[in-house]
Amino acid sequence: MSFKPPILITGCARSGTSLTAGIIHMSGAWGGKMSGPTKYNQKGMFENATIRQDLVKPYLRKISCDPMGQHPLPTDEHLQRISSSDGVSWREEVLRVMRRQGLKPDRDWFYKGAKMCLTWRLWDYAFPNAKWVIVRRDKDDIAKSCLRTGFMRAFDDVDGWRGWVDEHERRFAEMQMSGLWYMEVWPEKIINQDLTEIKDVIEGLGLKYNEANIKAFIAPSLWRRGRPK
Repeated sequence: MSFKPPILITGCARSGTSLTAGIIHMSGAWGGKMSGPTKYNQKGMFENATIRQDLVKPYLRKISCDPMGQHPLPTDEHLQRISSSDGVSWREEVLRVMRRQGLKPDRDWFYKGAKMCLTWRLWDYAFPNAKWVIVRRDKDDIAKSCLRTGFMRAFDDVDGWRGWVDEHERRFAEMQMSGLWYMEVWPEKIINQDLTEIKDVIEGLGLKYNEANIKAFIAPSLWRRGRPK
C-alpha cells in the first residue's frame, strides 16, 4: 500500500515547533494519536506519542545519546553511520505505527519532533520525498526559554544552551545543503500577527490556509512567557 510522503516538522525544542505543528494540523494534515496539552505546551504538543516514545527515544538510547535530545547529542560520526537500509527499516516502523492509528493512502500526514533534526539523515533515507518544515527562533530567546522550562535540564546557564542551539543550527545547515525539500518558519512572526510566511508554508505543503482559525489558535501571552515548544 502506497502512502503520501510525510510532512516532517522539526527545530530546536522551545522554538515553536508545537505552534507550527498545530497550525499545520488545523490546515488539514493528520498526525495520528498526538500528545495533548502540558504545563509547557498549553495548546498541545502535536507530536505522535508512540513514535516519540517507542521509536525515537529508544533509537537515541541505542546510539548512546540522550533520549531527551539534550546532552549528549548525536555526532557527525553517528550520522555518517546511518545507511539507506537503516532508512528502509525506519520507514517500515514509522508507517506501521501510523497505519495502526488510521493512516489512509490519500491522507496528508505529518510527524513533528524537535529531536528529528539530530538524526535527520535517518528520516531522509526513510522518506526521501518528504516535505520538511524547519522551525527557527532567535538563539538567545531559545536559551532563555530553556532555562525557564523544567524538563530542559542539561545546562544551567545561557551559554550552555547557546552551544546546544548551535549544534541544531549546524544540522539545519546540513539539511539545507543536502537538497531535501524544506521551508522555514519563524513563529515569532506568527505571534506578531504577520501570517505571510506561514501562509506560504501551508500553501506550499498543499494544505488549506484558514487565517481566522490560525488567529484564534495563536496565544501571544503563552509565547512571551517562554512556554510554547
